[in-house]
Amino acid sequence: MSKSPTTRFSDRVENYVRYRPGYPAEVLGLLQRECGLQPSHIVADVASGTGAFTRLLLDHGNPVFGIEPNAEMREMGLHLLDRYDRLVMVAGTAEETTLRSASVDFVTAAQAAHWFDLPRARAEFARILRTEGWCVLLWNERRTASTPFLQEYEQLLLTYGTDYKEVRHERTTAMIHEFFAPMRCEERGFELVQEFDYEGVAGRLLSSSYAPLEGHPSYGPMMAELRRIFDVHAREGKVKFEYNTRVFYGHL
Repeated sequence: MSKSPTTRFSDRVENYVRYRPGYPAEVLGLLQRECGLQPSHIVADVASGTGAFTRLLLDHGNPVFGIEPNAEMREMGLHLLDRYDRLVMVAGTAEETTLRSASVDFVTAAQAAHWFDLPRARAEFARILRTEGWCVLLWNERRTASTPFLQEYEQLLLTYGTDYKEVRHERTTAMIHEFFAPMRCEERGFELVQEFDYEGVAGRLLSSSYAPLEGHPSYGPMMAELRRIFDVHAREGKVKFEYNTRVFYGHL
């Protein structure tokens, strides 16, 4: 891969904020029911990025350590979440959070664990979690074949993505069960939909770390193909991105 996982999104922060999906509110309900999440619980949100999942936790009332190694993403997160006095942003990684041992009740990581050194991250999460603390890993996984538009969009990524094949989430389930072993984890799923005009579709594409940016030889052909498939499949000037939000949770 051309970039370290901690720097891959440095030049995509604005598009990431504007066009990446959030997370269904039902995720918090799940954590309340299944894990006993209460507003008093302290959470380490690892690889918190610009704060999409962090915001849900803060709105729930939780004190949150936002652990984010990428300076540009961390600064944007601070800017977007500056009204929350229960947030502490930390320049740390999944493998070295800098937090004290047994200092948090939950460790969460949204759209990020596939970038981690999983054995080191697991050891670090176990270190900072209190006894009977919970680890929660979640992803929004874009559906690749549920509509003709999404089928063609997937082919566009396979054709033009710089390292798309290497970073797809196809091994998520096996990887996560290995991460939690020898403990077991539970999995739940939710549906999520985004609707975009062409500007939004272009921004969503360019928010991805594997999408060539302007100046790359594949940028022009990729954007021309995106325009073509948008024009073919748009209805009333919009297309839909469909996701499965997958939530894995358990003890370490």
